[in-house]
Amino acid sequence: MSTLGTSAPAEAILDQMADAMIYADREGKIRLWNRAAAALFGYEAAEALGNSIDIIVPERLRAPHWRGFDAAMASGTLKLSGRPTLTRAQHKDGSRLYIEMSFALVKEAGGQSVGSVAVARLAPAPRSTGAA
Repeated sequence: MSTLGTSAPAEAILDQMADAMIYADREGKIRLWNRAAAALFGYEAAEALGNSIDIIVPERLRAPHWRGFDAAMASGTLKLSGRPTLTRAQHKDGSRLYIEMSFALVKEAGGQSVGSVAVARLAPAPRSTGAA
């Protein structure tokens, strides 16, 4: 896990929390990846750090993901305002996951967005509403 200049207790908290914690910089490169992220997505920190967040975004969702990510970085605001959302993600083995994610922008002292942090957990797959 990357420390991002955190203190030892903060690093231990991030690494031991039950939910996946992912920080990506302005370019969408993964800079923080905790143990729960490794368990959820299948990539060890050494594999994820420095890579694009595309490694967990299914290909069909990448274009809308990047439109939203770039808009948030430019505007300094999030469409969901921190509310969790149910979405799809991709595991290292190629399988698709339903996950609940919430996002926050990380801003420097001057208010400029420098990245985004996401907290994620596995969610049950939605049930089909079709007639039997």
